[in-house]
Amino acid sequence: MKDKILPLDYDQYSVEELTEKANNIIESLEKENDLNNSVDSYQELLKLNNIIEKKFHKNFKSIGEETNKKIKEITKKNEKTA
Repeated sequence: MKDKILPLDYDQYSVEELTEKANNIIESLEKENDLNNSVDSYQELLKLNNIIEKKFHKNFKSIGEETNKKIKEITKKNEKTA
C-alpha cells in the first residue's frame, strides 16, 4: 500500500462536518469500479467513523452531565421552597 498524506486534524471539525466528509467518501466509493483504487478511501472512512463515534459519545456524556447538574439545581430550589 502506498504512503498517503495524513488527513487534516479531524478533531477541529463538528460531527456534522465529519458526517458530510464521510458521505462524500461513500459517494465516491459507490462510483468506483476498481476496488484496488478504493482501499485508501475506505481506510479514511473507517477513521472518520471512529472519530465521529468518539465525538458523539463525548457530546452525549456532556449532555448527560449538564442535565444532571440542572436537575440538582432544580432539586435544591425545590427543597428551599418546601
